[in-house]
Amino acid sequence: MSDETTPNTPNDNAGDDQNANRDPDSLSDEEINAALAGFEDELNGLGNDIGDFDDELQGLLGNKAKAAVLITQLSAPDLLAAFCQLSDISAHCVGSDQGAIAVLRNMDGDGPETAARDLTTVVSGLSVVLAVNRADKLEATLWVNGKPGNQFAPPVLFMSTPSFVEDLLIGTSSIDDVRAAGYQIVDAGDYDRATALQVIAKHTKFGRGGSTRNSSVK
Repeated sequence: MSDETTPNTPNDNAGDDQNANRDPDSLSDEEINAALAGFEDELNGLGNDIGDFDDELQGLLGNKAKAAVLITQLSAPDLLAAFCQLSDISAHCVGSDQGAIAVLRNMDGDGPETAARDLTTVVSGLSVVLAVNRADKLEATLWVNGKPGNQFAPPVLFMSTPSFVEDLLIGTSSIDDVRAAGYQIVDAGDYDRATALQVIAKHTKFGRGGSTRNSSVK
């Protein structure tokens, strides 16, 4: 008769026993990391929503303009972009048959008014019309030599501007829509000072000033 003994084998149900005996409030490292990752994603999404809500709230309160444009009689968008660069204005400059228009990026506080003041101060003799939408109220003001002047009723102003100006101001279109419509757009941020001066020289060479005639850059 054999004296062989059967070796001890692990209990196949040991894992189940451990799970059954585990504290229900305890989590493994993997479970904790997964939970934290999901929580971080939720916070990131919430942060974006809060930022969008804050922008919308500031717009409703009038502390931040919903849209603002500088309407000029300059003949080319690259020339306006060059002037904006020298005036430290961030804008997309759009060309049109009625004149180049700067779509401003800085909507905070009196940012649009500061842009109009700086542009008409740096480019002496240049006049612009600043059109702003604050809290769904449209205002249009003439600026000359760094100072505001006459105001215009928006419907009257829109009669002499491209249709996209009104669409941008009331929020029914974006700068991408304007680009898709085939308008030439130049970003003032693409220029440095040297390039801006070259563009200005190109437009004023041999006395070809167009709407820059009688104007000077300070």
